[in-house]
Order: sequence, then C-alpha cells, then structure tokens
Amino acid sequence: MRGDDRHLRLSKLLSLWLRHNPDAGGLTLDAAGWTDVDDVLAAYRRRGLAVDRAELEGLVRDSDKQRFALDGGRIRANQGHSVPVELGLATATPPPALWHGTSATALPAIRRDGLTRQRRHHVHLSADVATARRVGRRRAGEVVVLRVDAAAMAADGAEFLVSANGVWLVDAVPPRYLGEAATGTGSEAEAAVARNAETDVASSTEAGPRTQLDA
Repeated sequence: MRGDDRHLRLSKLLSLWLRHNPDAGGLTLDAAGWTDVDDVLAAYRRRGLAVDRAELEGLVRDSDKQRFALDGGRIRANQGHSVPVELGLATATPPPALWHGTSATALPAIRRDGLTRQRRHHVHLSADVATARRVGRRRAGEVVVLRVDAAAMAADGAEFLVSANGVWLVDAVPPRYLGEAATGTGSEAEAAVARNAETDVASSTEAGPRTQLDA
C-alpha cells in the first residue's frame, strides 16, 4: 500500500471509530468522546494494520483539518460526531462572517431549508474562504462557498461554539442568514465572495432589525 493510500485509509478508519461507529473498531468512547490510544492501536491490528504510537501521532499531527486530539494516553475527534458525546465547548462570539463550502448541486435545498446538521451534532462553518473551499471539495461537483452572516445570527440569539481545531459550530443556519454563493477556485472566487459580503452588509443595514431566531 502506498504511503498516501495508507494515510487516507488510517484516517478514514479513525474518523469512523471516533465520530460515528466506535463499535466497528471494538472501542468505547467516554462521555466526552475520549478512548484509549492502546485500544485504537489494537483496533488497527484487528484490521491487519500494524500501527504504532508514533504513526498515530503523525496521523493526528498531519490531519489537514486537525480532526483529532491526543491527551496523554487518550484520543478523540475534535468535532463532527454523530454519536452522543459532550465535548465541553464553551459558547463563543463569532466573527462577523463565517463560510460554508458545499457543492452546487446542494444549493437549491440549502436555499430552501438553510444549513441543517443532518446526522451530526452541529452545522460546521469555516473561519475563512480557503478552508471552506477545501471542505467543499470533499463533495462531488462544482464547489460553492456561502457566506454566513454570523454577526446577525448571534445578535438574534444563536449560540456558536468553536472546536479545538478552529471549526465553528451552530445548531442550524436559516436561509435568511446566507449570502450569495461564489463558485470556482482561486482568487477569482475569493473576490466574488468578498463582493457578495459587502453587498450583504449593505443590504442588512438598509433592511433594519431582523426577526429573532426560532427557539
């Protein structure tokens, strides 16, 4: 198995076990999502994969989104769980704008329903356009980056959390807080998002107070 293929396989298995299905690895997560490193290494061995502590540390360190955290002899996913865990994150004041990367095919449903958490505990938002675009590339089709008016959401009562790896979390984003989409890649898309953000801010100012978020 090539190095890149091995890294991807190990990472996908770790995400599965620590986020969605610990039973698939024979693991038990505590209330905060932690499990023993030795148990994870044993889970890899049961899959015929010889992984030692050093390789696991490298997997955590080199994760493109810093998905995992190590704490002594424990490991957990930083966010993205579909199994019940309590990460102990405190509420935080978001920046004025956050970003969400997705595919163009998902845009009609998002315009209708907003961003929903689906099987996860929260909607995941990025602090910058480049990160949102990388997230969007995991989905099929043309990448779309949406601007989220986080300042207006917070003013209307939405509670935001931020994970250890800088992912912003919120229960949902109603359609009215979503700015125009920018598609494509590179500086052209970044400029389009910036223009849309300026338009959104101006429109929000002219429109006056927003309706409070549903409880």
